[in-house]
Amino acid sequence: MLGGDVVAVWDVDLSDGVYRIEFAHGTTTGKRIVYVNGKEVIRKDWMFKLVGRETFMVGRCQTKASINIEAVGGFAYEYSLNVDGKSLQKFVDDRAKSTNTWVVNVDGQDFRIVLEKDTMDVWCNGQKMDATGEFVDDGTETHFTIGEHDCCIKVGTGTGTGKKKKNGIVHCLLLDGQKIPASTQ
Repeated sequence: MLGGDVVAVWDVDLSDGVYRIEFAHGTTTGKRIVYVNGKEVIRKDWMFKLVGRETFMVGRCQTKASINIEAVGGFAYEYSLNVDGKSLQKFVDDRAKSTNTWVVNVDGQDFRIVLEKDTMDVWCNGQKMDATGEFVDDGTETHFTIGEHDCCIKVGTGTGTGKKKKNGIVHCLLLDGQKIPASTQ
């Protein structure tokens, strides 16, 4: 059970999983505690300075995060989270452009698959997958397996029917040849 002084909670979506960051701030003692997925990663008791910043690492890739503590009048405080040097909103917006995420149930188990578009790395439930990429006539295919199931992420330009064409690059996950819709995560 986390302490009663938790004043802010954020969920951060990284390639290796979704991390819950909780911040406890004792506004009379200056105590600061940072929890990542319920595990205490920073504890500072009896801080005289009630404002400032706490920096820590999140996830297997050790992504830098920091919590900013600012006074907003009297004994009121505002807390913000920066991830990878960006505001949380900017980080989320950038990740939406640089990754694709699919959530699929295979053999009764949920799998969260993330494609990092810049490196073409594939992550599944927090583990970087051993994936093989190849060029094909209409783009690329990245192959990997989940248990006994064949997976393929196809990347190419989308085309509509007739002479109409969609703009941009399309990323599609196939599980045993069946198209899986992208997640909203």
